[in-house]
Amino acid sequence: MPSSYSVARIRDAERQALAAGRNLMPLAGAAAARYAAARLGPGARVLALAGPGNNGGDALEAAAGLRAMGHDVRVLLPAGAQRLPPDAARAYAGWLAAGGETWSELEPGFVPELVIDGLFGIGLNRPLGADWQALVDTVNAWSVPVLALDVPSGIDADSGEALGRPIRARWTLSFIGRARGLERPGPGRDACGVSEVDTLGVTIEPAA
Repeated sequence: MPSSYSVARIRDAERQALAAGRNLMPLAGAAAARYAAARLGPGARVLALAGPGNNGGDALEAAAGLRAMGHDVRVLLPAGAQRLPPDAARAYAGWLAAGGETWSELEPGFVPELVIDGLFGIGLNRPLGADWQALVDTVNAWSVPVLALDVPSGIDADSGEALGRPIRARWTLSFIGRARGLERPGPGRDACGVSEVDTLGVTIEPAA
């Protein structure tokens, strides 16, 4: 069995699971929250970076889970909620209903104890725009632990090449399967830190 997969293979397995009625985003968020909580002290300050796609939804679910555990969690949603796809929009609605605090930009002087990187995941295929790059640079300058979801932002998940200056993660938790760009020698493997996988109970079928 391969230890890493192309984005196409991961997305195909995800589509099949969703078609079978699996609701994967809450599972991914809960897995990320458990992973983060095991590495945090009580009441830790956490910043979840939620991008405009389903990776952002995973981060929102993780934020809700950590908040329910008693951590001090903020969500940064730089692109706003209007662009969120349906599952991520539901995660955002749940975050708001639970009383979660959302920012559109960073508060001056705020430095968290942990960052959850849910900006782009496996979906990034072009260089980071200037505003996204500035955010990544700020996070890297904090030198605090980062848990990246699927792939550190700024990395091409297939090739492992840098699409700008990527997030430097301490841990990367990949869902369903590890993207092959994290295994190949190069920027992806360098940026991901400790790379772990939670399959969420989804099987990637062997290639024909």
